[in-house]
Amino acid sequence: MNNYEMIVILKPNLEDETKKAALQRLYDAVESDGKLGEVDDWGVRKLAYEINHLKEGDFVLVNFEANPSLVKELERRAQITDSIIKYLVVKK
Repeated sequence: MNNYEMIVILKPNLEDETKKAALQRLYDAVESDGKLGEVDDWGVRKLAYEINHLKEGDFVLVNFEANPSLVKELERRAQITDSIIKYLVVKK
């Protein structure tokens, strides 16, 4: 198993329930074949450039351990979730 960190940028105007549901889908994928680590909610911050006419985003940093095959599934789930603007998974 490898250590990874994933930064997720969500739309800034989401309700708490919608935000939790979007993140829970990612957490479930990690826990199915790995181990979820520290989750750090950075809050709403200004983006370096506009994405889909949004100037701010809600940042969440997720640390986890998993097999390399799980990264593709996480990226797939992030792509199809409308609440997520951008994401990046990096091997530590």
